Amino acid sequence: MAQYTIDTASLADYIPKLCAGDSVLLSGTVYTARDAAHKRICTLLDEGGELPFELKGAVIYYAGPTPTPEGRVIGSCGPTTSCRMDCFAPRLLDLGLAAMVGKGGRNAEVCDAIERNSAVYFCAIGGAGALCSKSIVSCEEIAFHDLGCESVKKLCFKDFPVIVAIDCKGGNLFNK
Repeated sequence: MAQYTIDTASLADYIPKLCAGDSVLLSGTVYTARDAAHKRICTLLDEGGELPFELKGAVIYYAGPTPTPEGRVIGSCGPTTSCRMDCFAPRLLDLGLAAMVGKGGRNAEVCDAIERNSAVYFCAIGGAGALCSKSIVSCEEIAFHDLGCESVKKLCFKDFPVIVAIDCKGGNLFNK
């Protein structure tokens, strides 16, 4: 298993090298989106509306941060269960989404879309939201404000620890 330090701006260069089980410290721009935000993003796509962020090359973190305590950038911000986004993920991957960060396995359709689009699925440590938040250096709510913690936020990661769970070659930690 290899270890990498990767900025999201150069993620595309690394994706072909990554293998299931590799450790990554991820830095750069990442967007939060959970079920409700994914549904709205797909509705915007159906209606030809403008998306809150460019999908091509983007990284989505399946998370809904808790309220921000005074003096902090963000509240606890651990990963949510990824399978709830499985019905949306293939479409977003086909439109250029580069990576997803969450927890738990993905269905066969998502795995196929990851491979087909040379993307990657990372897992973060579940149950450690306070620890995860220490690797987030900025947070800006950018869309769907009425969704509260499930609104879309633009985060800046600094050495956020993840594991490659599903790689673009079909490697899958959940199938071992």
